[in-house]
This record gives sequence, C-alpha cells and structure tokens, in this order.
Amino acid sequence: CPPPALRPVLPGSRPFGSCWGCRVLSGGGLILSGGYVFHAARRVMRQGGPTSMGTVAQIVFAAVLASWGIVLITDPVGKSSKKT
Repeated sequence: CPPPALRPVLPGSRPFGSCWGCRVLSGGGLILSGGYVFHAARRVMRQGGPTSMGTVAQIVFAAVLASWGIVLITDPVGKSSKKT
C-alpha cells in the first residue's frame, strides 16, 4: 500500500469532502486574503499613486481569491442536474 501522499486522487473526489468546518476555514481564509490584497491595492490608489497595470493585476487577483473562497464554501460540485 503506497503512503498517503503517493496515493492517486480519484477524478470525482472532493478535497474537503463533507467537512463543513474545513470548507469554512479555508474559504474564509481565501476571502480574507482577497480582502487584504484588495485593501493594499486601494491604499496605493488612495495615496495618489498612478493606477498601473500592477495595481489592476492586484485587484483582479483579489477578486479571484475571494471568488475561490466563495466557491470553496458553497461546494457546488455534484449539485447541478442535467436538463433533458
């Protein structure tokens, strides 16, 4: 039997399964980190700095982090049904 780190991951398996606390903790951390990155980008703009591509990239990255956190908390895998 291979060690747990080397076991293959099944395509249908979910990373957190039904562990609600794990999903809330991880998703909340991602949402908060997205807020932190967004706040850092806004602070540069509020100080009168020019809006550069780096600042725009920070805001986009913050949105991606927060979205990822929301998806992780809501856990949409397997909840949709095909319409026939």
